[in-house]
Amino acid sequence: MTKRTIDPPLDPAGIATALDLVAPRLRGVRDQRGITLAELSKLTGISKSTLSRLENGQRRPSLELLLPLAQAYRVPLDDLVGAPEVGDPRIRLKPRMVNGRTVLPLTRPGGVQAWKIVIPASQSKPSPRTHEGFEWLYVLTGRMRLILADQDLVLGVGEAVEFDTQLPHWFGSTGDGPAEVLSIFGRPGERMHVRPDRR
Repeated sequence: MTKRTIDPPLDPAGIATALDLVAPRLRGVRDQRGITLAELSKLTGISKSTLSRLENGQRRPSLELLLPLAQAYRVPLDDLVGAPEVGDPRIRLKPRMVNGRTVLPLTRPGGVQAWKIVIPASQSKPSPRTHEGFEWLYVLTGRMRLILADQDLVLGVGEAVEFDTQLPHWFGSTGDGPAEVLSIFGRPGERMHVRPDRR
């Protein structure tokens, strides 16, 4: 006879605590994206007053409200509700804040490194730097400004650039809105190649 394991009972207090933490998470994600309540309301179809009450903890989050928010922010629903990671053998790399930007590592340390970077609209003041290596950038959403030596470039969705990071460089928002960028960085000798547009 197969022995049946019994799951531990649900913890109502733990669930209530998790729900209480949704409000600050929602506010934090919106601040990182540099989106106003009015803009978010247009994206999701949820009224400004409901969004405000959600972020202030005055309205309990529901699946009907959280799904369009997760879609608008392009984050998993689990990230908004802080769901525990159980029963999944895949490794989940966590986003972190680096110099005011949300950075999600897509690779483990060592070798070529890849990140998804969310740049808020406020990150628009150039601060060029240099270091060894090569970097490849691809714009996923929004528009990105790139300062590279004496060049001042603006890249839109679907555009990519590659450069030697020993040149003074900086990339950020144009100031018009947030941008999402895929970054691939390699040490000397680990170089990606961008095929030029031949139109």
